Amino acid sequence: MAEKMIVSSSPHIKSGITTRKIMLDVIIALIPAAIASVILFGPKALLLIAVSVASCVLSEYISRKVMKRENTIDDLSAVVTGLLLAFNVPVGVSPFIVLFGGVVAIVVVKQMFGGIGQNFVNPALTARIILMSSFPSEMSTWNKPFYYMQTTADAITTASPLGILKEGTNGTMPTLLNMFVGVRAGCLGETCAVALILGGIYLVCRKIISPVIPMCYIGTVAVLSLISGRNVAFDILAGGLLLGAIFMATDYATSPITFKGKIVYAVGAGIITMLIRIFGQLPEGVSFSIILMNIMVPHIERLTRPRAFGKERVVNEG
Repeated sequence: MAEKMIVSSSPHIKSGITTRKIMLDVIIALIPAAIASVILFGPKALLLIAVSVASCVLSEYISRKVMKRENTIDDLSAVVTGLLLAFNVPVGVSPFIVLFGGVVAIVVVKQMFGGIGQNFVNPALTARIILMSSFPSEMSTWNKPFYYMQTTADAITTASPLGILKEGTNGTMPTLLNMFVGVRAGCLGETCAVALILGGIYLVCRKIISPVIPMCYIGTVAVLSLISGRNVAFDILAGGLLLGAIFMATDYATSPITFKGKIVYAVGAGIITMLIRIFGQLPEGVSFSIILMNIMVPHIERLTRPRAFGKERVVNEG
């Protein structure tokens, strides 16, 4: 008896890696930064993280039900979005604002475009930009690290390092060591550089992300900082560069898959970041730079697409 011939679409060679396993590794990599945020900014940080994750998971569950699609909350992608969104807000923001951000990230940015893998911009960063535009005061008010241990209400808020540099506002510039360990003002998950680096090393070792995008992004910022006469270490440690370069610029759905494309994408993000920091009205440019390069990804991939095997390069004569 003749055997059946099974015809299926590619890929024909499959690995055991699933979306859930990838997202679980990302969550593990984010745990050091989450712990650091709670230590630095107190129980309110834990509340905001919980609200953000719950908002994203619930939004995904309800939106998939309403759209009559298979539910995908068990792939943990909504949990990752919730963590990243929480990491991109200051501790003083209202939990209701974070809840609103979670709905925007999941329903508007992710599910309305088809769900995981179909969104063309990073959901957490897009939600952050919308929150910055909708609630500018709350999203730009920074609390000092360990403010919750203060016995008086005086001197609880301060300016971020980039804000001090850009606006010349009153405030003591933190040392590079303090910036490395996270003792500075900023969003929940962006301040502790050592925690973010540990998470990045874990992801690279697990082969969840390639080091190309983070290294090219951070390297471009460092080179432009050096050329412009700024402090290179300061520009790397200040703001959300490490958080953005390691955890958001490397998002599978919104970053190129080709090696050359990754370089172009990361260098472009680094250039835009520094242009905003140096010449822009805002002190920070990581969120906008990554979103702009997300939009450019289809064009980058088209221009950096490798030549098909067996095809000759066309040379124009005359």
